[in-house]
Amino acid sequence: MKRISIFGATGSIGQNTIDLIRRAPGDYEVVALSGGRNVARLAQDARDLNAKVAVTAFDDCLAELREALAGTGIEAASGTEALRDAADRPADWVMSSIIGAAGLEPGLRALHQGAQLALANKESLVCAGPLVMQTARDHNTQVLPVDSEHSAVFQALIGEDISAVERVVITASGGAFRDWPEEDLAKATPEQAATHPNWDMGQRITIDSASMFNKALELIETHEFFGFAPSMIETVVHPESLIHALVGFRDGALMAHVGAPDMRHAIGFALHFPDRRDLPVARLDLTQVSQMTFRPACERRWPALRLARAVMEAGGLSGAVFNAAKERALDAFIEKRIGFQDMARVVEAVLDRLWADQGLTRDQITLDTVAAADHLARRTADEVISEF
Repeated sequence: MKRISIFGATGSIGQNTIDLIRRAPGDYEVVALSGGRNVARLAQDARDLNAKVAVTAFDDCLAELREALAGTGIEAASGTEALRDAADRPADWVMSSIIGAAGLEPGLRALHQGAQLALANKESLVCAGPLVMQTARDHNTQVLPVDSEHSAVFQALIGEDISAVERVVITASGGAFRDWPEEDLAKATPEQAATHPNWDMGQRITIDSASMFNKALELIETHEFFGFAPSMIETVVHPESLIHALVGFRDGALMAHVGAPDMRHAIGFALHFPDRRDLPVARLDLTQVSQMTFRPACERRWPALRLARAVMEAGGLSGAVFNAAKERALDAFIEKRIGFQDMARVVEAVLDRLWADQGLTRDQITLDTVAAADHLARRTADEVISEF
């Protein structure tokens, strides 16, 4: 029986993971679940799966969680220290789907105790890719990608010589505004940006999709996970979201991962790896696919992509700065303090200021230096936003 923990259980990735576990309950022992303010969902899942512990990130939600779990024998806890303790509990497989930089430390702790880490938390690799991958090597375990794009690349590389790869193409849906005239983007609202044409995701990641900051993070992730040079990594807009990524080899061949837009593809592959098992996902009927189209991903329209390339080239703690500045810019957009296109302007201004003054490209990547860079970037982003 596989011991499993899910961090970020109440989000879309966590809920899809739980859906798969519910279909074969005898195969899994659930150790820990964590969530945010959706305490009712967290408690119900903990009860249904007979988890050992349920953790809410917010101390003010602990009383509600305890009440919901009363009489079950399931431990209720809250806060950062409780999350650390949960990540330290022995498990065979850990889903990391906490949003933001907060997901880094639980993932590292899971690797330290030898668990396979199914990584849906983009920020872990963006902020501290070398640290995450070296920790997995040091503890003789694996990081398994759960983003659909990186799972696609991972699968295309099985049995292949990675030195024969000459290019990787990451596809993007284009988000809510892919068909908008560029001149209209300045008027886009958070409500409009939070509606995705293909995927059912949370508010923040859906807005990131519209701005392409989500894809920018994925470019950096590809570089950190697989070690490909930035010049080898491309992105194209593919509105149908049927091809998730392609790997090009030196003989000119392209290997594509094709499937319906359902995150249970990537989650199930990571959950059962190295086996392939039946999954409750739609089987693609190619006779019903009228077209698959591809468009250039214009870096003028989506400057986040250009900034991601600069971050990859700069290295060091640039990813931590990029991510933190992006999160604060997204906060400001959701709160309607800045416009849609201002998000990229904020991030670029923060990078320019900190690259010029702090020498962050040379610093060693540790939990402490990542936290310091994150704090500095957030403070700088708030200063920049106040100037708009």
